Amino acid sequence: MTLTILNIMELAYKGRFLVVPATVYPPAEDSFMLAEAAESLQGNILEIGCGCGIVSLSCQNADSILGVDINSDAVECAKKNAEHNHITNAKFIQSNLFSGVKGTFDAILFNPPYLPTEKNERLSDSLNYAFDGGLDGRKTLDVFLTKFDNYLKPHGQLLLVQSSLNNLEKTVSTLKQQNYTVTIKEQQNFFFEKLYLLKASKT
Repeated sequence: MTLTILNIMELAYKGRFLVVPATVYPPAEDSFMLAEAAESLQGNILEIGCGCGIVSLSCQNADSILGVDINSDAVECAKKNAEHNHITNAKFIQSNLFSGVKGTFDAILFNPPYLPTEKNERLSDSLNYAFDGGLDGRKTLDVFLTKFDNYLKPHGQLLLVQSSLNNLEKTVSTLKQQNYTVTIKEQQNFFFEKLYLLKASKT
């Protein structure tokens, strides 16, 4: 008999208990920053790149939450974490950005893969989706910015994690070109980068 031991993280966060397997992005400072902001959201919420579900499961005042991820392991992980914490207003499906999404939402949340990544730096498993931002860190982000407006209600808001590693100015400029007002809700400084939480809403 062969015994396989999986590398699993267990995390307690604001009264919720989360289990995160090695193939799913483990919550870090960017996750907590977005989760904190998500607590007060109401209405119907969409999270792109839900990972283990920590942000979606923080939307305790929302009517409904749809969390999507390209990584099927993340989707299953988020479903189990919702079940274990008796959270019933959240649904999780596999989707490459908006490919499996229908309808419009009061808020869209996204913590994109933002690390500039060379070909030889890519991970060999599905966890790569969470980190690999392409050569300039914007491979996924730029696609998202061309599509999200179609899924956001006229008076909705976007909450977006942005790194100093992948050109904050370009993101702000792109949003303003789509008639969004952009504010920095929070900023965290680290020795190698700055993390920003952007809020964008229609002018």
